[in-house]
Amino acid sequence: SKLEALFDHPLYNIPIPEVTEKDKLFVVNPMEKFSLRSSGSDEWVSSSKAEMVLPTGKTAYDTYPTWLKFHVGINRYELYPRRDPLMPTLLRDLATQRIISSVQKTGGTQLKLIMTFPNYGQALFKPMKQTRDQETPIDFFYFSDFERHNAEIAAFHLDRILDFRRIPPASGRLVNITKEIRDITTDKKLAKTFFISPVGNICFYGECSYYCSTEHALCGKPDRLEGSMAALLPDKTLAKRRSWRSPWRRSYHKSKKAEWELNPNYCAQVRETPPYDRGHRLLDLIDMTVLDFLMGNMDRHHYETFEKFGNDTFLLHLDNGRGFGTHSRDELSILAPLRQCCSIKKSTYLRLQLLATQPYRLSDLLREALATDPLAPILAEPHLRALDRRLGKVLEAVGRCLA
Repeated sequence: SKLEALFDHPLYNIPIPEVTEKDKLFVVNPMEKFSLRSSGSDEWVSSSKAEMVLPTGKTAYDTYPTWLKFHVGINRYELYPRRDPLMPTLLRDLATQRIISSVQKTGGTQLKLIMTFPNYGQALFKPMKQTRDQETPIDFFYFSDFERHNAEIAAFHLDRILDFRRIPPASGRLVNITKEIRDITTDKKLAKTFFISPVGNICFYGECSYYCSTEHALCGKPDRLEGSMAALLPDKTLAKRRSWRSPWRRSYHKSKKAEWELNPNYCAQVRETPPYDRGHRLLDLIDMTVLDFLMGNMDRHHYETFEKFGNDTFLLHLDNGRGFGTHSRDELSILAPLRQCCSIKKSTYLRLQLLATQPYRLSDLLREALATDPLAPILAEPHLRALDRRLGKVLEAVGRCLA
């Protein structure tokens, strides 16, 4: 396995600082246990309400459902550890756990559903909008592009290979529209949008600001629909998140350009503006830029951080559905923060150099990582080949800065 060899490499074993209690997102009550409601059920309850006594010798943590262990593990430095023993189980849960509720997520330009499992875990479901080999039309503006379910899955694995670990785990899943959405939804607005197409497929379109109409309906075959299931982050009432507008945000206008597109010295003013004037925030943003350029994602207008950790923490790379839309062109404007600031973390640069070498070729590693997904193949081959080409362009940009 090339992936295992990569994760054994010294560059992937640089220790994170010691995690103290104040560096953890949650302080956990070590006595609170979870238990199965009854021996034949897969529903979890807090031990104070449990009807079944726990086997002796189990620590409280051992009784937590996997999604809760994931939440409890989040700290100032990482969303999940490099060698996370939970990851295979968490991805399997996203792909196989029984869905007991499906409701539409409010806001956004496209339809997304929040799905709940019997153990109180939740996932964000993004349905399939286009096939693997369709490219975004060249005349489309970035803001009118579809969100792709396979981009969400590939982004999670790519982020992990780059050792950022800032995207919540995501898995592919084949969902039954009838049994796992229509029949169990309590969302009245969503329920009104189901219909049967002329060829007998079950379709629905939901309510949203852009692509929610019969012309953009999502249809099963006849009721099977592919989608991505991403583990939800802890509820904002428990772990507040702060949303930051990216300084290199695009104009979201058909003819206006953003300031960074007109001013080659734009980075100088960003460096003087909090929170980019100290710490590693600007370098973290450049990490995100590299990830976005490799995926071809032009839609990074905001990013988030956990409020508890202030400015000294990682950025959450959420909402990656507009990546992997085009393999035949490379959008160099995405690299503007790197090219204008001429800064990159040394550790990131060394890892990128490693991923350009034969034993650890980026496309091979991502192909291997994606092969285990239930919906494999996740990316068409030209997208994987584009990664190696784009990685070369990132290294070229750093080389020019060094020169």
